[in-house]
Amino acid sequence: MLQPQYIDRCSQPDRLSWQGVIDALIAGHKLPRAAITDTVLAHGTNRLLNRSARIEGLGYAVKSVTVFPDNPAREPFLPSVQGICTVFDECTGQARALIDSELLTYWKTAADSVLGARLLGPAEPEHLLIFGAGQVALSLIDAYTTIFPSIATVTLCVRRLQSADWLRQKLAADENRLPFALRLSTEPAAVVPLADIVATATTSEAPVLQGDWLTAGAHVDLVGHTLQQGALHVDCRDTTVEHIGELVIPLASGAIHPDCVLGDLYDLIAQSSGDGGRSRDPQQITVFKNGGGAHLDLMVAHHLMSLSP
Repeated sequence: MLQPQYIDRCSQPDRLSWQGVIDALIAGHKLPRAAITDTVLAHGTNRLLNRSARIEGLGYAVKSVTVFPDNPAREPFLPSVQGICTVFDECTGQARALIDSELLTYWKTAADSVLGARLLGPAEPEHLLIFGAGQVALSLIDAYTTIFPSIATVTLCVRRLQSADWLRQKLAADENRLPFALRLSTEPAAVVPLADIVATATTSEAPVLQGDWLTAGAHVDLVGHTLQQGALHVDCRDTTVEHIGELVIPLASGAIHPDCVLGDLYDLIAQSSGDGGRSRDPQQITVFKNGGGAHLDLMVAHHLMSLSP
């Protein structure tokens, strides 16, 4: 029996790139639509999330992630979120790879968002604004500025300027970082109108973005007041429309109806040119909800496996 590959940050392929991951997502969405299931087990404040998918031509994947909020207070320190993704062979069911979920999520989540922006947003954005300053924000900056070299300014919108210290240090230490001006702001109403792309990377339960702040032609991935102003798309109907609060709540209240979701990545890629581009109204505000899903993990996992020795 073949031993499954193990891939983590220490063994990630040297050839791994944002363009390669996005190309893998595009190719994966040209295959038959995935079968997807999610389950959650809870005990107190702790959670075990299992996200499973099957794609004809790629096989099966199960990503298991634990969320234990008290872990950071332990000695020695443990992260609150940990997990692993297992890829199974389509024909034999044999485990082919075990991939660290932190590595997989870092590349998948940002590539998902940037693919949505490439399909829906401006072709040459110059100003990227991100709500938040954590690990997700770091991956978004890396992915967006790589795929859109036209970005000259990145603004981090935070509640407290000190909360951006970690991210600023990470960016300053990266000698390969593409050149752009980094700005900080605690006043979203003043900076959102300046942005071509607005991305959210915050766990805030309160709304952080108001639709009337947006400039014509802006692209955002936050659903809220923007819903009534923007053309709304999601990455996958099966993991968002009935599952994500940013959609469930306005659907339940009648603020929007199911027809407001114009399509998902399967639809967008089917309508696009071969490289993922498509025509757009330059004045249209577009909204893309990144809900994730094990089918995306499976697509990216296969790409990682193809690059690994």
